[in-house]
Amino acid sequence: MSSKFSLENKVAIITGGTGVLGSSIAMSFCKSGVKVVVLGRHKDKIDQIVNQLLKGGGEAVGFECNVISKQSVEDVSLKVLKTFGKIDILLNAAGGNMPGATIGENQNIFDLSLEEFSKVTELNLNGSVIPSLIFGKIMAKQKSGVIINYSSMSADRVISRVVGYSASKAAIENFTKWMSVEMALKFKGKIRVNAIAPGFFIGNQNKDLLLNKDGSYTQRGNTIINNTPMKRFGKAQELNGAIHFLCSDASSFITGVVLPIDGGFSAFSGV
Repeated sequence: MSSKFSLENKVAIITGGTGVLGSSIAMSFCKSGVKVVVLGRHKDKIDQIVNQLLKGGGEAVGFECNVISKQSVEDVSLKVLKTFGKIDILLNAAGGNMPGATIGENQNIFDLSLEEFSKVTELNLNGSVIPSLIFGKIMAKQKSGVIINYSSMSADRVISRVVGYSASKAAIENFTKWMSVEMALKFKGKIRVNAIAPGFFIGNQNKDLLLNKDGSYTQRGNTIINNTPMKRFGKAQELNGAIHFLCSDASSFITGVVLPIDGGFSAFSGV
């Protein structure tokens, strides 16, 4: 592989590393010679992913971490530095949703649980801001590093029902751009901050919304497919190439962008 695209011997932290998308990029990174740090909430899931990476010939460790706790993230940062001595890449893949922060089929906006709305926005926004600040500070001292945030199709288009998730992902896009400028201006362009905006991928959280028990698409699933020019849902591994590129020196003049990986969903007018 061209040296510009090489990530060999880089150290990458992946929050939400036990999820479908996080574990997929972890495996891809290991195959490219990246030293991977898997962060998650549950030790059994962390151990499972790390063991898979090690069996595949990768170099990986895992730590329990609560991404909305500054102390928890700081504790992990010390462990990572003790293990690998540096941090080159941060992928903020942690996130999620809660039923009370969504609008059910027979509900309207006034049925929204403000408590769960706050929890969802805290997880999806603060859960990326806090790691960015703590790991980003280490990158600033190193004078190099890459941060990749995870946005969504719901950030700048209305995706019905998921109001809390949408609001927090819109904030992520603004934070990505803001921090990219801050880091470029004050740290001589050596630290880049970008985001990806995945289209629709079937995972544990949305499976019941998109698929019927017989595997056919629900009405919501069909609506998404009809508005996706490539006429299918994405696969987790289809995010990996774009992430790899954004983390490599091949994208050394790219910062502050949000890259859609969506089968054309964001480009399509529906006509």
